[in-house]
Amino acid sequence: MDELDPTVEHDPHLWLEDVTGEDVLDWVRGHNAATVDRYASGERFATLRDELREVLDADTRIPYVRRRGDHLYNFWRDAGHPRGLWRRTTLESYRTAEPEWDVLIDVDALAERESENWVWQGATVLRPGFQRCLVELSRGGADATVVREFDLERREFVEDGFVLPEAKSSVAWIDEDRIFVGTDFGEGSLTTSGYPRLVKEWKRGTPLEDATLVFEGQPGDVVVRAVHDPTQGWERDVIRRAIDFYHSEVHLRTDSGLVRIDVPDDAEATLHREWLLVRTRSPWTVRNEGAGDAHYPAGALLGIELERFLAGDRDFTVLFEPDAHTSLDYYAWTRNHLLLGTLVDVKTRLRVLTPAADGWRDEPLTGFAEVGAVDLVATDSHDSDEFFVETSGYTEPPALLRGEVGGPLDTVKSAPAFFDATSMTATQHFATSDDGTRIPYFVVGPRERTEPSPTLLAGYGGFEISLTPSYSGVIGRGWLARGGTYVVANLRGGGEYGPDWHNQVVKTNRLRVYEDFAAVARDLVARGITTPQLLGVQGGSNGGLLTGVMLTRYPELVGAVVSQVPLLDMRRYHKLLAGASWMAEYGDPDVAEEWAYLKQYSPYHNVHSDRAYPPTLFVTSTRDDRVHPAHARKMMATMHADGHDVAYYENIEGGHGAAADNAQLAFKWALVFEFLWQRLSDGTGRPGTAGT
Repeated sequence: MDELDPTVEHDPHLWLEDVTGEDVLDWVRGHNAATVDRYASGERFATLRDELREVLDADTRIPYVRRRGDHLYNFWRDAGHPRGLWRRTTLESYRTAEPEWDVLIDVDALAERESENWVWQGATVLRPGFQRCLVELSRGGADATVVREFDLERREFVEDGFVLPEAKSSVAWIDEDRIFVGTDFGEGSLTTSGYPRLVKEWKRGTPLEDATLVFEGQPGDVVVRAVHDPTQGWERDVIRRAIDFYHSEVHLRTDSGLVRIDVPDDAEATLHREWLLVRTRSPWTVRNEGAGDAHYPAGALLGIELERFLAGDRDFTVLFEPDAHTSLDYYAWTRNHLLLGTLVDVKTRLRVLTPAADGWRDEPLTGFAEVGAVDLVATDSHDSDEFFVETSGYTEPPALLRGEVGGPLDTVKSAPAFFDATSMTATQHFATSDDGTRIPYFVVGPRERTEPSPTLLAGYGGFEISLTPSYSGVIGRGWLARGGTYVVANLRGGGEYGPDWHNQVVKTNRLRVYEDFAAVARDLVARGITTPQLLGVQGGSNGGLLTGVMLTRYPELVGAVVSQVPLLDMRRYHKLLAGASWMAEYGDPDVAEEWAYLKQYSPYHNVHSDRAYPPTLFVTSTRDDRVHPAHARKMMATMHADGHDVAYYENIEGGHGAAADNAQLAFKWALVFEFLWQRLSDGTGRPGTAGT
């Protein structure tokens, strides 16, 4: 019996929490086979899968780059290299139609040579020489990685170099012979979330167990990390202690000890050369000697010289202040300028701020078509004022532009259209949630609509993540080009209107997220865009929880549900893998008052045998070491035992993305679309025909 709520019976499906138990995997294989037989064995599925694979492997995709010294680096997957190539080129070559790529690591060849299921997870390159890097590789796409030092000049792993076994590690260069490392050092070295609690300085040629302790967090923290900034004249070591998802501390490591950056622990503090920037998440009143109190709202961005701040000065410059329609989406430095991406009713605007002796100059950054979203892809924050931006929209393929602040913008790469959007349009609407809040959403579909159509409604609503307009060849080919309508809801819990948009629904008010999503579903029907029988909902991770709640709380509003790598058991989520790190978002189920509201929407605890539910597909991954696959497994087991119309597919590898390569990704999306095309009804009980 549950210690907090005796009405919650003992969980009969705990055995499914054994990630790789043979009896569990037999259960997985059985349900996988049934799902494949039902949804992934027909000619339409095969055609759809192959079309999506063409999009994912297309040579005409934009190879996105990041500058490291004189080179632009790119990681690339295609049909001939499903695990990928890590490669680099020069700007001059990159500007051409067919750049000359210098391949550094062929992950496919490496995996074959070492008989390992390697999946690329990134590389940390040593500054300023850019001759060595720390490569991270995971087995099957898990978050846990193996770290190995690589020589960029010799194109080989360094014998007797820095190496870490598989763990959720964090590494950062100090210099060629020292790194900061957080990893599994043994018992007590990890937080309850499974991330490093200790940061140590490790010298080349010495055993890992002899590394010097630099900082120690608390067991209940999320993670502790350290980085070194080698910028000449501004060298420093910075330690970040993430207390929970929204509260942290920043410390400077000095010769006399650690110095904390004294800002609210829910604010984000970042450093660049002489500057300290502070992004507030709640209102902040600051007392500055001789100048009185200053009041800053949530969602503001403030700037001050670090040395002045450390000396006690609190006379910040307000670099951005939100209003009812405008929020700060992101910011990034070039060497001498600060670029701001703002959202005005979920539409992107870019600005460039420049510090000067007489204050900060603030100007719009123009020169590109504002088709939907403008995303800052990369900047050179060390040596120049170079930046790359991508423009795209739901029906406009992306274009990559390069510029230097103060100069012209040049289009260096453009992606082709992967579906015909000439008869489509993207429009924004607003639904009214139960408490009167206006919820924006985008509708992508036929320009001339004569009748309701099969509609896919997607959302997320958590962790202050904003969903902005973007182009997807997969959604385009798999859904839009086949006659479907695609909808993206900007729910509370995201960051579309700043921190308060998120803070309104943290913990006790979480039900508002689901009320927002339900309001959008109702508004789509009221506008004649779709009907409940023709409406499908889809989401992953926290979005999988969102669609799980729609399934159990609002089954009458939707005709089909897709829940991918989801959280569903909110009674035990904090005990499964990284779940403890999300208690700042959802609450602690072991606290009676918090379980009281969690159980109201926990999908796993709100399935009833005597209630009708729409057809449902759960998709997850055995190798997802972030959201435990048991969430989907146990929900499937409960619904299947009660005789509900439910399907299940678990990829044996793939991590939190549920796919380790493009072939698996194409299969996953084809399965989702085929399920939706088959199960969405035209109101008579017959399967929808728009996808045939």
